[in-house]
Amino acid sequence: MKRWAALALLLLTPTLAMPAFRLTAIQQFHYDKDDPLWQYSGKVMACTFCHVNAKGGAPWNVFGQALQKGFQTNPKAKFADVLYSVLAANGDTDGDGYPDVIEVFAHTLPGDASSKPDKPLAELETEFAAAGGVSQYAPKATEAPTRKRK
Repeated sequence: MKRWAALALLLLTPTLAMPAFRLTAIQQFHYDKDDPLWQYSGKVMACTFCHVNAKGGAPWNVFGQALQKGFQTNPKAKFADVLYSVLAANGDTDGDGYPDVIEVFAHTLPGDASSKPDKPLAELETEFAAAGGVSQYAPKATEAPTRKRK
């Protein structure tokens, strides 16, 4: 029985794996907190965060299109930097009255106008500022490798 369970886990792991962009976004948005199995959960951040379809792929929703535009502007940028720049622009890509960064903070979908936070904007903005504002979503600085001296 253990052999079959191990084989099933081995075969399912690639199926359950998330794309690198999504893994980066989940960690950058701190959506991984309090969920030790977040890498395997489609509930942590749905594909519809950036895509129209629940399984991802084309077409992209308006938030996903904003990310694409960020890469068109700076093709060599890292995903985390583009993601941060879209949030720092304080836009409301889906036009629902809540800026994208506030929707990320409230765990709603910034690319879907029907997905809105339950709290009033002013209340969320106060909580967001107290939590660190947009800087809480800044990419983590990576250290440059150091050269060993002989």
